Amino acid sequence: MAEKRTGTISTWTELTPRLAVFRLSPEAGAAFPDYKAGQYIALIRQNCRLTVRSSKPGGSGYEPAFNPDGTPRMGPVGHSYSIASAPFETKATGDLELYVALEQTGDGTTGRFTESLFRAAEHKGDTLTYYERIVGDFILEKRAAEARNVVLVGTGTGVAPFVSMAKQLAHEAKAGQGSSTRYTIIHANRTVAELGYDAELRDLAAAGIPGFDFQYVRAISRPTPDDAADGTLCLGRANNLLRLLLGAPTREEELISITRDGGGDVTAAERAFSTCTLPKLGRDVDAAALRARMPAGATTVLTCGNPGLMDDIGRMCSRADFKFEMEEW
Repeated sequence: MAEKRTGTISTWTELTPRLAVFRLSPEAGAAFPDYKAGQYIALIRQNCRLTVRSSKPGGSGYEPAFNPDGTPRMGPVGHSYSIASAPFETKATGDLELYVALEQTGDGTTGRFTESLFRAAEHKGDTLTYYERIVGDFILEKRAAEARNVVLVGTGTGVAPFVSMAKQLAHEAKAGQGSSTRYTIIHANRTVAELGYDAELRDLAAAGIPGFDFQYVRAISRPTPDDAADGTLCLGRANNLLRLLLGAPTREEELISITRDGGGDVTAAERAFSTCTLPKLGRDVDAAALRARMPAGATTVLTCGNPGLMDDIGRMCSRADFKFEMEEW
């Protein structure tokens, strides 16, 4: 059993009230274990609002737990996160970097761990328990061994392992350990502010590092009028952007057809289609060049993030004759 230690948040960058990037320093006198880009660490938050299974008739899910005196029941809750910092960065600084969202269900209930994390009055200097091990096989040497064309699709904070991979690959290329493999990151979130590593990934793509063939595609699903001025910004969810590149209809359109063909009521499917942001490449994005980076039969796609979107990305990879790999703990 890995030992538990107490780390300290050394920096906290709030991207939005529900999204942040923070760095975690190890316990005094200790160091984080060596790791590979794509792996994750288990954290424990001590002061979380606990829940119990819903007691309402016909209810499902969970509801807040209370003590006999009516106060919220508090306790420790664990959560695992993919590491966004690259291994070489942790060796240099000693810290891990994590990209976290305040989890929220459809009924507005917030995740126990993240609610406690975001609730803190002062983030810098706050503490987190961590297990002294970093694990996972969602690494390039395991999931994309000998691949020549690798597409990394991140939804929301699911881009974190791919940020780690990109930074590590760039570092190795600068040290003369590059390769001819082509890497493409597609990251989609709701707004530009929520593309947490946007500037860093754009800089890596523009750097033209020998031995690191890299392209970054950024997309948002809730554009504002001001976003139209950015010619590199794409629209739509990650799965639908991939569908667009592969010449397929959106998942929402597809579900309308499936429901209609099965004789079902298409009302809900049509409503979902009417509210989705249709996928569109930025006017400065070369669609032909992007498609050339993902040839059929010679492309490996890795994805991490929203389970439903990952499932659809897997569905499209099967149709396109891409090898498909997804992060699932």
